[in-house]
Amino acid sequence: MAKAPAAPAKTGGIHKPVKPSPELAAIVGDGSLPRSEIVSKLWEYIKKHDLQDAKDKRQINADDKLEKVFGKKSVSMFEMNKHVSAHVS
Repeated sequence: MAKAPAAPAKTGGIHKPVKPSPELAAIVGDGSLPRSEIVSKLWEYIKKHDLQDAKDKRQINADDKLEKVFGKKSVSMFEMNKHVSAHVS
């Protein structure tokens, strides 16, 4: 039986590599990454530094690094991608 051809690499939309701003790069690294990977690395950072609000896990309480990305001390997890979009090119 012939092996199925490999699926083409995903390179568009959320999978397209983007360059993070210096503020975002301080958290996720300065290499080009797909948006999906940037969001994953942000969540790793948020969980590692215990930045989710204790009473409402949907809220993220920014530390100094995240505040530079978000522009404020607290954002909802639903707002996070909007703020990240302003920091990638």
